[in-house]
Amino acid sequence: MPDFDEESVFGARVKAPPVHEIGQNLDALSSAELAERIRLLMTEVERLETAIRARHATRAAADAAFKL
Repeated sequence: MPDFDEESVFGARVKAPPVHEIGQNLDALSSAELAERIRLLMTEVERLETAIRARHATRAAADAAFKL
């Protein structure tokens, strides 16, 4: 009977996506990991800025609609 380990039965474990916590210790991270964190944070900043622009557009449309 062949030996089965967890990976052969269930497949490789899914690696959790990197998450950055503001103020976390950076000493244990490699330069590649730090660069990935920067990329993730920049992507999040872009997402937030897009949401702000959408809110401003909604507000401008509402102001125009209710202008007397």
